[in-house]
Amino acid sequence: MDVGELLNYQPDRGAKRPRGEEDGGAGGDEDSRGGKQLKGMSARELARYREVAGAEGGAEMRENEELIGDRKIILEKLMDQDAEEPEAELVDESSVKKMILTFEKRSYKNQELRIKFPDNPEKFMESELDLNDIIQEMHVIATMPDLYHLLVELNAVHSLLGLLSHENTDILSPVVDLLQELTDIDTLHESEDGAEVLIDALLEGQVVALLVQNMERLDEQVKEEADGIYNTLAIIENMAEFRPGMCTEAAQQGLMQWLLKRIKAKMPFDANKLYCSEILAILLQNNDNTRELLGEMDGIDVLLQQLSVFKRHNPSTAEEQEMMENLFDALCSCLMLPSNRDRFLRGEGLQLMNLMLREKKMSRTSALKVLDHGMIGPEGTDNCHKFVDILGLRTIFPLFMKTPKKMRKTGVSEREHEEHVCSIIASMLRNLKSQQRSRLLSKFTENDCEKVDRLMELHFKYLEAVQQADKRIEGEKHEMVRRGEILDDSMEDEFYLRRLDAGLFVLQLICYIMVEISNSGIPQLQQRVHQILNLRGGSVKVVRHIMREYAESIGDGKSDEFKEAERKRIMDLADNF
Repeated sequence: MDVGELLNYQPDRGAKRPRGEEDGGAGGDEDSRGGKQLKGMSARELARYREVAGAEGGAEMRENEELIGDRKIILEKLMDQDAEEPEAELVDESSVKKMILTFEKRSYKNQELRIKFPDNPEKFMESELDLNDIIQEMHVIATMPDLYHLLVELNAVHSLLGLLSHENTDILSPVVDLLQELTDIDTLHESEDGAEVLIDALLEGQVVALLVQNMERLDEQVKEEADGIYNTLAIIENMAEFRPGMCTEAAQQGLMQWLLKRIKAKMPFDANKLYCSEILAILLQNNDNTRELLGEMDGIDVLLQQLSVFKRHNPSTAEEQEMMENLFDALCSCLMLPSNRDRFLRGEGLQLMNLMLREKKMSRTSALKVLDHGMIGPEGTDNCHKFVDILGLRTIFPLFMKTPKKMRKTGVSEREHEEHVCSIIASMLRNLKSQQRSRLLSKFTENDCEKVDRLMELHFKYLEAVQQADKRIEGEKHEMVRRGEILDDSMEDEFYLRRLDAGLFVLQLICYIMVEISNSGIPQLQQRVHQILNLRGGSVKVVRHIMREYAESIGDGKSDEFKEAERKRIMDLADNF
């Protein structure tokens, strides 16, 4: 019996009917009849039956010992074959060095032949196939990040970056694939030292600039080249996640410009557009340099134009919804920079957000968040005045009076919605002057002060939630002290974050609105606030305590003069409450 027969051998399963004579019909009968037919055979007939079955390749009647022996032979032969396979060769430092040197030789040879025979592809085609093969082999290095230093020491990183400008786009894709695998974030975290060396070398070689130039050349109508762009963006994402500090440099090396160009390109929505929106949001996170750069490139207008599509239409897929959220996040990040608030105002961003709030589409939730970012702090004064001028009060107060049920469907919590609405109203009370401020305050007196009633309803709702959280935290602190544990600053910070999650910040905003309208000089408002407070067993002392805590935490990232002035203003309001 040869190896092929052994590998094709399948024991009879009993339940199947015999396929015919050459499948060993008697074997099937033996199973179905419990072996009675074979027991009735003479020794000679039985021997002849076994001989025929063996010659035809059916191993059904072999005894257990023979089966075990056959399996051993198969395993031994397979193990012998594995031993002969070159792929099973142990990959270590010396084999990686050998692989890198082979890559260098083939890369140099291909370059040489291309220079020598620029108009005769037949002369250098074989060298390009060889180069492609060795690049594929080098993927094994991505499994050993502790050997990444060899790529740098033997100049392979420099050569790989050089291949990003290769004339043949069929060479680009394997190089991008390899770089993407080498920079995989999970692999980078396996060996921090190896990862640092590789990322340093890539950034030194201006990898982002080269990748952007490469993407400019690729045609997304060709699937392989579109995949190449996707993998290129994955390299940038991996590097940005491992080293966030490189975002500014990356944006300045043409990435920001390319992303904005790709996002506004008149092309059908696809995975690459989604990925671009994600990378853009990453670049702008906690980075004033990239925010300023986007503003200078008219990026605010690009974001507003792309988002205007969702004014009257919901995203058609979950992926498109994710892209919309990424663009809104990018816009919110940009508005953290004061100079971008003016660009947002000039670009009629307020009008767009106001329309989105009225249209009641999926974009409404994010539009509320953008307005909150655009109007907060003294830098939001112009936006606050403009919002009142475009009749924004008519839009925001219905959302204050009742939390829409649709908000919950979009994955936004009731607390998040109420936080944004209260923050917008608080910003307007802080920033509005003269006529616009009067229009805002008059809203609270409408319909027998129904908005004050709603404000007090929210006050008691969040006060109860925070008091329950405080009670749990006090119990935990008491237990920790009893066990002899030390309450350090990190634990206190954790407890404070838990209080914020319970709704402390919303409660602070609500109390701020309460003290602002009580100090507005409209007796009707002050009387209504105190009347409901007394009716429901509330306390002026509690409100003042909340305001004192709010004043202590205000003005993060602001100048000391601003912090001090704002704290004094808030405390004066609280004292006069």
